[in-house]
Amino acid sequence: MLYLFFFFFFFFFSPGLSSKGISVVLKKMPAACDSVLEDIEDIVSAQDPKPHDRQFVRKNVFPKVRKRSSQQNTQTDDDPPSDSIIPGVQKIWIRTWGCSHNNSDGEYMAGQLAAYGYKITDNSAEADLWLLNSCTVKNPAEDHFRNSIKKAQEGNKKVVLAGCVPQAQPRQDYLKGLSIIGVQQIDRVVEVVEETIKGHSVRLLGQKKDNGKRLGGARLDLPKIRKNPLIEIISINTGCLNACTYCKTKHARGDLASYPIEELVDRAKQSFQEGVCEIWLTSEDTGAYGRDIGTDLPTLLWKLVEVIPEGAMLRLGMTNPPYILEHLEEMAKILNHPRVYAFLHIPVQSASDSVLMDMKREYCVADFKRVVDFLKEKVPGITIATDIICGFPGETDEDFQETMKLVEQYRFPSLFINQFYPRPGTPAAKMHQVPAAVKKQRTKDLSQLFHSYNPYDHKQKGKLLHLCLTRRKRVVHELWRTEVGERQRVLVTEESFDSNYYVAHNPFYEQVLVPKDPVLMGKMVEVNIYEAGKHFMKGQPVSDARVYTASITRPLAKGEVSGLTEGQHMSSDTICLVMCTHGRLGKEEDNVEFLYSDTP
Repeated sequence: MLYLFFFFFFFFFSPGLSSKGISVVLKKMPAACDSVLEDIEDIVSAQDPKPHDRQFVRKNVFPKVRKRSSQQNTQTDDDPPSDSIIPGVQKIWIRTWGCSHNNSDGEYMAGQLAAYGYKITDNSAEADLWLLNSCTVKNPAEDHFRNSIKKAQEGNKKVVLAGCVPQAQPRQDYLKGLSIIGVQQIDRVVEVVEETIKGHSVRLLGQKKDNGKRLGGARLDLPKIRKNPLIEIISINTGCLNACTYCKTKHARGDLASYPIEELVDRAKQSFQEGVCEIWLTSEDTGAYGRDIGTDLPTLLWKLVEVIPEGAMLRLGMTNPPYILEHLEEMAKILNHPRVYAFLHIPVQSASDSVLMDMKREYCVADFKRVVDFLKEKVPGITIATDIICGFPGETDEDFQETMKLVEQYRFPSLFINQFYPRPGTPAAKMHQVPAAVKKQRTKDLSQLFHSYNPYDHKQKGKLLHLCLTRRKRVVHELWRTEVGERQRVLVTEESFDSNYYVAHNPFYEQVLVPKDPVLMGKMVEVNIYEAGKHFMKGQPVSDARVYTASITRPLAKGEVSGLTEGQHMSSDTICLVMCTHGRLGKEEDNVEFLYSDTP
């Protein structure tokens, strides 16, 4: 060790010492270091302690234990990290407000989630996530939507928002930090729910396009869970061609975009193969169908009629007067078809031309009357439903009286009365408003007029005779039912609200209550009408009449997923392949936002 000391001393304190000088010094050392050293470890002598010896010299060494707070760096089983959560096993509660188009969207979202493995529950309390599918037509609907969001947050539920409210105004304060699935992005609901369950916030608000052209929306062959397994709701187009000053839905659904006829016909065929016996065609304006793709509504309807089996029925949704005017002759022929309900929903909104002009409805009262009068003449017994807005900005007492006269004249059996609500961002919200008290009074007056007449009086042949004979022998009572009451063919599709009857509809889509016999469900039967109320009739099935079964197969069970074969389960790869028409999440044209923060 002394030699080593002198070596380093000469190295550091001899300025002119070269590398050659070093080797000279080494050569002049005693014999123990006679050879040139190739490694400094060679200097260690045999008497020096080995590493193993040094390790075990200190036998009484005890490690110190550092005390830590039991509350630091702990994680409960109830709140695992996001990357440890397994998507596809949680329970989801779905709530939908609004029109049949919105209900169809809700059915598609439920079907995709169930196909992926999520459990759709009717119990909101036990659900892990709430999917809230909103409606933006009126303020009360949005108020319910907002209150549901608050309730979900108070219950520490994960939340995904859908429908027209977040699509039209995604930047509202009460929507901040929440996941949103746009009205044209419902085919990607699984992705949004999966990310939300992980604690992220994702927003998909883009439009479906093909080579720059806007499409009708998500694919029609996606899995779905029908609210009623016997009824298929098919959206034939989205958006419209109008620009009504009071309408907020236009901000969400946009301009007209129609589905191709072949896709709609294929969807109808698939529905009948799954036990459906009634199809509803829906959209924001069915009358405008096809104007963007070079076809029209009558052409679609004739194609659909060809695939409707005997015992099944087709119901046409709402159409505005301007577009149905072009096809009155053809529409009358279709509505007379035995497998199409003689029913049409044509909103008039007001009987004042000045009010219609302020609404930008693009028709006058005379146009509406022409449509109704023509169809009543060419389609005997047709049911015409309509909508009326009470208290639109600028509506005078004289304007409202014109509306009252129109209702008195036509005695609409189905009348949707709406008090005007100014929707944010619409032109009508900036107009001079009718006082709230006046709007309420007009709504009340119109409601009283509607309830003053019974549209089904003509269906009660022999009602007075029935009242006179009810205390006599039962055989006489039954004689009145079969020979005096009007006989109608009805299609039974659902249970009444009070669960005491089954609900059926006759060829004019009038509601008929029939006995609650399971054999009748999903069947077309003949009944005798023996009683009529304001919104319904009651019928007794004819014992010797033929029963039509439209279904070519057993209807799906309630909650069963449409579009899947028995035992089939869709993996995440399959879901992505079937539903992602724009590729992965995050593609620019999808208008995607990743907020990646814990959902409140």
